[in-house]
Amino acid sequence: MSSEPQNPPMEQQQHQEHEEGSTQSKKAAKKEAAKLEKLRRREEKSASGASAADAPDPLAANYGDVPLEDLQSKAVSGRKWIEIANLNEELKDQNVLIRGRAHAIRSVSKKMAFLVVRERGFTVQCVLSVAPDVVSLQMVKFATGLSKESYVDVEGTISVPKDPIIGASQQQVEIQVKKLYCITKAVPALPINIEDAARSEIEIEKALQAGKQLVRVNQDTRLNFRVLDLRTPANQGIFRVQCQVENVMDIVDRLFVAMFDSLNEKCQKELEAIGKQYPFEPLKYLRKTLRLTFQEGVQMLKEAGVEIDPLGDLNTESERKLGQLVLEKYGTEFYILHRYPLAVRPFYTMPCSDDPAYSNSFDVFIRGEEIISGAQRVHVPEFLATRAEACGIDVKTISTYIDSFGYGAPLHGGFGVGLERVVMLFCALNNIRKTSLFPRDPLRIAP
Repeated sequence: MSSEPQNPPMEQQQHQEHEEGSTQSKKAAKKEAAKLEKLRRREEKSASGASAADAPDPLAANYGDVPLEDLQSKAVSGRKWIEIANLNEELKDQNVLIRGRAHAIRSVSKKMAFLVVRERGFTVQCVLSVAPDVVSLQMVKFATGLSKESYVDVEGTISVPKDPIIGASQQQVEIQVKKLYCITKAVPALPINIEDAARSEIEIEKALQAGKQLVRVNQDTRLNFRVLDLRTPANQGIFRVQCQVENVMDIVDRLFVAMFDSLNEKCQKELEAIGKQYPFEPLKYLRKTLRLTFQEGVQMLKEAGVEIDPLGDLNTESERKLGQLVLEKYGTEFYILHRYPLAVRPFYTMPCSDDPAYSNSFDVFIRGEEIISGAQRVHVPEFLATRAEACGIDVKTISTYIDSFGYGAPLHGGFGVGLERVVMLFCALNNIRKTSLFPRDPLRIAP
């Protein structure tokens, strides 16, 4: 009887090795297929999320960039903003509207983000959380895409968190955002950070002693980018700058009526003394300042036989004539003439929203003479450059001015007024030197 061989034949051994290799290959292929399927599902999920964030949003009206035409001064909207400094627990569950700068932005997830808004050194945390019919994925994405120092409007409900908010001055409240609009975008990369500019020398030295190095903003850099440096809490405290003004004419109206009332009430003896040497009639003015459009003024002059170019300007003679006509018709010597032709105003004047041939500007008159020239001013750098070029100005010569608006600028306006001129016209004096303490002109530099 022959015995079985101790080792299988060569063919059998090769067959077994082939089967083992095939099994391993199948396992590897199956593992690779599972890995690819997992990757495919992940990509589909990511693509699905991306498409959801990029798809048309039925809640698009609740957020976005405000177009320039909506920022040009119009009739008072009736909307009421509350200052961030006044947000407190007593406002719990109330709807509020704030305006300020995007101080800090933090994304938690695709469905949630935190936005800290700053106004005059006060900050509040605003929470964006996806909710049906209120906040969408796209709205959260819009918020996280905002650049720091951009100007924003936030509308939402005040809530009181369980724990104090560490990263905001208003630590007992936060805002559950319902609407978010960007008024002015800031450039993504600012030349200096507000946090760095606000840092004290003591803080920097302590960090150095602890082996840490913090950014120090030197004086030259601060002055080179002064428009940003002025936003630090210390500088806000030093200069007490109020930089958010939407309707400058309202301020002029209240300011001068209050000024005239105060002069008549508190300076009776002084006015009597002036009148004895320089006799004058008390200024006639209304309780609410008369406002006329430039076109209305031109029409009044035309009816009186004075022809004025409707897209031109008034000369001194026509201004005095208009003052006389206004006194006769309305019984006031103090009035505001607004909506001047854009062509006769500086390049930084904002055009009217309903007619670009005219501007959101005004002049103020006392006894037929101009005492103030003011306007809403352009705050969008691209449009500012366009306006400068239209006025024949080389943009390169004013680049630092235009660049400053790229760091986030509020809606604003301004005016210039000389107090000596106001007193001269209030008292009907014939020479401004009589109201200047030490007059200076090309022929007089002493005493």
